[in-house]
Amino acid sequence: MTDLNLLTLTQAREGLATREFTAVELTQDYLSAMEKARALNAFTVETADRALAMAAKADERIASGDAGRLEGLPLGVKDMFATEGVRTTACSKILDGFVPPYESTVTSHLWRDGAVMLGKLSNDEFAMGSSNETSAFGPVVSPWRRDGDATPLVPGGSSGGSAAAVAGFLCAGATGTDTGGSIRQPAAFTGTVGIKPTYGRCSRWGIIAYASSLDQAGAFARTVNDAAILLRSMAGHDPKDSTSVTMRVPDYEDAVGASVRGKRIGIPREYRVDGMSQEIIELWEQGASMLRDAGAEIVDITLPHTKYALPAYYIVAPAEASSNLARYDGVRYGERVPGKDIIDMYERTRAAGFGPEVRRRIMIGTYVLSAGYYDAYYLKAQKVRTLIKRDFDDVFAQGVDAILTPTTPSPAFAIGAMTNADPVEMYLNDVFTVTVNLAGLPAISVPAGFSADELPLGLQLIGRPFEEETLFSLAQAIEDSAGRFPVEDFWWSK
Repeated sequence: MTDLNLLTLTQAREGLATREFTAVELTQDYLSAMEKARALNAFTVETADRALAMAAKADERIASGDAGRLEGLPLGVKDMFATEGVRTTACSKILDGFVPPYESTVTSHLWRDGAVMLGKLSNDEFAMGSSNETSAFGPVVSPWRRDGDATPLVPGGSSGGSAAAVAGFLCAGATGTDTGGSIRQPAAFTGTVGIKPTYGRCSRWGIIAYASSLDQAGAFARTVNDAAILLRSMAGHDPKDSTSVTMRVPDYEDAVGASVRGKRIGIPREYRVDGMSQEIIELWEQGASMLRDAGAEIVDITLPHTKYALPAYYIVAPAEASSNLARYDGVRYGERVPGKDIIDMYERTRAAGFGPEVRRRIMIGTYVLSAGYYDAYYLKAQKVRTLIKRDFDDVFAQGVDAILTPTTPSPAFAIGAMTNADPVEMYLNDVFTVTVNLAGLPAISVPAGFSADELPLGLQLIGRPFEEETLFSLAQAIEDSAGRFPVEDFWWSK
């Protein structure tokens, strides 16, 4: 059997269980696909030898009847997750050559359940970006192209490598992190499914921190069921993470395909932002019709403080980044630029090690935390954050089960199209996603339609805290109606 990498994760799991092929054969097909797809620049490190060794062990466990939930399934890991013995840099020069002596909790859960590691996937530097163009390893290229146009497109960010690798059939699934939309936005741009669980559902231990009160691990997959399988293994309490919850982790796969009849789906009027394109409006209306046809009730809702979310986010997130990234000084690990004294060494190292976007956010964060501006900016942003969360609480208290919105205000754009523009133009890509992180809620992006240029577009479902099961059932209803959106032209391997 050839082209095993074209199978969904669910199909691959079934094939391994019935011995149609081995984990080594499956892994070899993915490694071959990765070799042919270097033009996408999705991987920062390829771990072929480790992958084949893990696959061989998986075959032994399958043969002995001791297979785990993910036994033999090849996955990619975003470069924000520490992987023991494998270079982990957050795609920044300042962590050049850093090889962790420890494993993140999320990835250790994946290996515990039998998954195979294919390598590390690129992301925007320290997860700061919406296009995967700030990576020290260069931009990731989307496997999608506009109809009749060879212009390279961004895969979204910050988890662009994960999105491109899953969409391009280079791994069966991938990890991501989501601080303001970094899973959902690239999922929408690449026609994949991206799940950002409730804050605290997945451990943050061993994930390189950007903004600690916003960061959350999640998964990319080609189908809703695949995403449910991955999240089941990734989630769980971790005593090493004080923000990790002690709640039971459901078998999310059981929720996929469950009836959505009677579910109340809110349509927030504030998400109809000025200048929204007609095709996004039509996609949103089509998504509501899909859920209505599946038996859900569509209701209008209001989230009045939504308009303050983006400015609040771009105060809170840089403030936390300024604090978290203070540890990178060239003393203990990573890049070091000598100076005439230790202060000069700090300054030279950080100037050379951090890229422009990271430096920008550190400076913004340091400014809003400074003595003269803390109350005016940071404290006020935290108060706005509380009001945004209260808006969601009020809507859910009125019996709304989930909220439907667009994931992004546009389809994917060309590489370089926004890098020289006002940074705010790039930040506006997060306009529909940042509220979820500020409120700590779960959300999923699912492919739902195409743009006029035949690029995928996604819809976002926002759920109650720790009710990811509802999101999986609703997302499956959209997937059943809209279908899957696999890439058809493998231009990068020709």
